[in-house]
Amino acid sequence: MNIGLVFPQTELGGDRGAVRAYAQRADELGFAHLLAYDHVLGADPKVHAGWNGPYDVSTTFHEPFVMFGYLAAVTSMELVTGIIILPQRQTALVAKQAAEVDLLTGGHFRLGVGLGWNAVEYEALGKNFADRGRRIGEQVGLMRRLWTERTVTFNGEHETVTGAGLAPLPIQRPIPVWFGGQSRPAYARMGRLADGWFPQVRPGPQLDEAREIIARAAAEAGRDPAAIGMEGRVSWGVGGAERLIDHVERWRAAGASHVSVNTMGAGLDSVDSHLKTLTIIAEALRVPAR
Repeated sequence: MNIGLVFPQTELGGDRGAVRAYAQRADELGFAHLLAYDHVLGADPKVHAGWNGPYDVSTTFHEPFVMFGYLAAVTSMELVTGIIILPQRQTALVAKQAAEVDLLTGGHFRLGVGLGWNAVEYEALGKNFADRGRRIGEQVGLMRRLWTERTVTFNGEHETVTGAGLAPLPIQRPIPVWFGGQSRPAYARMGRLADGWFPQVRPGPQLDEAREIIARAAAEAGRDPAAIGMEGRVSWGVGGAERLIDHVERWRAAGASHVSVNTMGAGLDSVDSHLKTLTIIAEALRVPAR
């Protein structure tokens, strides 16, 4: 099982030195991958009455593709978006950005995608929030063609490309596409389309139910359910290393191919605090140093 980290987007601010220091130390300690969350815009609660989203206009988010282009030059870890909110973006542009990151990382990139929940972002980016679930499947199909074919003609319900293609093509053809989501339609979509998925529930009955839906949809689509990867997530916090080890082992027992450790929300008030914690985590989980 590959053990990686969730980049602490909301706690490092705009300090580029902190971005570099965190990624390089994670690489040195032997973590397999670095996963980054995505939001383009945060809503202002003073304008949006009753706002109760987990993030707002004050919450810091680096743009994953740009940040990964930077980190590709200073680390060797696999870089992962977990997730890019695909339907609020132009499909061909995402395909181009992903291909570039894949090239710069030497093929060590996974594109995690999902629908998102923030209608404010969709409005600002000129995309329809209401039909995002219907559009994402077509987007993924088009991206896979753009990553593997020199020239593409595609006439879908929402997407049109006429005799055009990306150059250079990525190293991975196609780039692995992993899905986030937490609903029966989302699970069915994962079964039909995903190379892997990011569960939003812990090991237990809810995870088992989700996996059954995914496996059934995969089989109906002629795909092997066992080939679909699964990345769990655990958080550092109360209970320290003992609790962390227990939660990682639960994911291992559940059959996860990957797990990411999140250090956000643990009261770590500086990049140095995060870096010290990474060392503790690496030792506790016996991550093999590079």
